[in-house]
Amino acid sequence: MKKNKKVLLIFSMIVSTFLLWTAFLFPLPYYIESPGGASDVRTVLTVNNKEDDKAGSYNFVYIQVRPATAVQLLLAAFDSRSDIISKEELAGGADTEEFYRISQFYMETSQNMAKYQGLTLAKKETSLEFFGVYVLNITEDSTFKHILNIADTVVSVNGKTFQSSPELIEYVSSLQLGSDVKVGYLSAGQTKTADGKIIKLANGKNGIGIGLVDHTEVKSSEQIDFQTGNIGGPSAGLMFTLAIYTQLADPDLRDGRMIAGTGTIERDGSVGDIGGADKKVLSAAKAGASIFFVPNNPVDKEILKQKPDAKTNYEEAVEAVKKNKLDIEVVPVTHVQEAIDYLKKTKDQ
Repeated sequence: MKKNKKVLLIFSMIVSTFLLWTAFLFPLPYYIESPGGASDVRTVLTVNNKEDDKAGSYNFVYIQVRPATAVQLLLAAFDSRSDIISKEELAGGADTEEFYRISQFYMETSQNMAKYQGLTLAKKETSLEFFGVYVLNITEDSTFKHILNIADTVVSVNGKTFQSSPELIEYVSSLQLGSDVKVGYLSAGQTKTADGKIIKLANGKNGIGIGLVDHTEVKSSEQIDFQTGNIGGPSAGLMFTLAIYTQLADPDLRDGRMIAGTGTIERDGSVGDIGGADKKVLSAAKAGASIFFVPNNPVDKEILKQKPDAKTNYEEAVEAVKKNKLDIEVVPVTHVQEAIDYLKKTKDQ
């Protein structure tokens, strides 16, 4: 009898140890998003090989994303500054390698748009060549699933070419649901075509079921170099643009201030929405920034139908500032010129 108890005790200890190991160390198919940090743009950008030695700084902010264990999920559930997201929400079904490539495509486009806008605003000669759109992902119900691949470049739809991804999206969404569509694309250096159908997308619009981002190249006599390494994503576009413009046209624009911000940058200078505005403003405040630029675009009507309480990026940031009693000025922008005008207006104050 004593022997049985001893065996049972040992078995219980092994099971308990295994459960504890699993709870603390074994990652689940979930991730935890929390405030990350802020980095000076000068650490990744140089303009005409000249050092930007003026006081103050422009900073891009980022979110910390880490795989979650059972214990970490439990702790995150009680942390108002953290969000739990599934692997599907984070990567859209892409594996780790694909997700990294997608992030790099976003960063490449962000840099090119920032170069083009910074040069244009500084009245420097420049051109932006549009090659098509990178394929970032394909939905499960897309008729192009297993035909198009990540990193392919779509160059035409029904024989029509475009000058930006919004133009392509607008055209495709105007086509009738279920109608035939022919896509021209480049894959591994070869020109190909594929036939498919227009489907209904998750956002309620018509489309072909692919995620995409512009494939572009900027030409200019000004030398603008990025060294972003493994940093990915599009949300630093606004701050990259401000840094380039400042060095080329208005070196004293920062006026000694530590400025942070987030937002994509588009070909026309408009500032696009990003994810995690509430966490990014916390990152900015923690780093010591006094100003935080954030997009303030209206919430899409289709999103409001699904989520009536959806907020703009600006509203999310302001709510986080009030909730956490942060000492930082949140400035809403929809175009990069608004950020420049604000910095000019508030100099020497």
